[in-house]
Amino acid sequence: MNERAGDLAAALAEAARSAEAATSVPEMLAHIAAAALASVPGFEHVGISTIEKGGRIDTRAATDQVVHDLDDLQYSMGQGPCVDTLRTADVVVAENIRHDGRWPTYVERAVAEHGLRSQLALRLFLDDQGTLGSLNLYSCEHDEIDPEAESVAEVFAAYAAVALGHARQVDQLTRALESSRVIGIAIGLVMARHGLDRAEAFGFLAHASSRSNVRLRDLAGQIVSEAEAG
Repeated sequence: MNERAGDLAAALAEAARSAEAATSVPEMLAHIAAAALASVPGFEHVGISTIEKGGRIDTRAATDQVVHDLDDLQYSMGQGPCVDTLRTADVVVAENIRHDGRWPTYVERAVAEHGLRSQLALRLFLDDQGTLGSLNLYSCEHDEIDPEAESVAEVFAAYAAVALGHARQVDQLTRALESSRVIGIAIGLVMARHGLDRAEAFGFLAHASSRSNVRLRDLAGQIVSEAEAG
């Protein structure tokens, strides 16, 4: 194993340990962004963007304010390497970005306001979940991108995608379990109030949900909240 490969393996191992100890998704992604900053040559700013419900894009991890500023420019203008990876591109390489005509409005402001010189963006993708977000790397010091930067960044993009996908699955499971718990409590309340058995109480709730056009879990939540309020 050469020295750079050894450094990358060590950085990934440290990022994995830190991510496992994280208590939130932003904290986990922050560790991955920091490890990428330390490992991908030629970039001084690293961030991770994610696609949220409704298509909203958020910067969930950033090594500094420059990342937030450049990300926000791309989100608001609907153009830039980051936006391209969230749409169709797997990787976008932008050397000498001041001379790159693909995103004229974004580049003009990014260069004028932050001195951006090069940028690398990689899509975070999982086969079963689609596009989750992007890993974004910025340089205000280098026009050229190191030949090894893309391959090293791809390792961190893959790791971030897996970590983010796992976090979302855990969140979905937690929500499902919480919904099941609330529905179960609501069924018990309906049984007690109307002298119904469990199947009848569930049917009562399902019918009420359909008639009122309110989701079953939301209706159950209302019943439980009203009972707790006395």
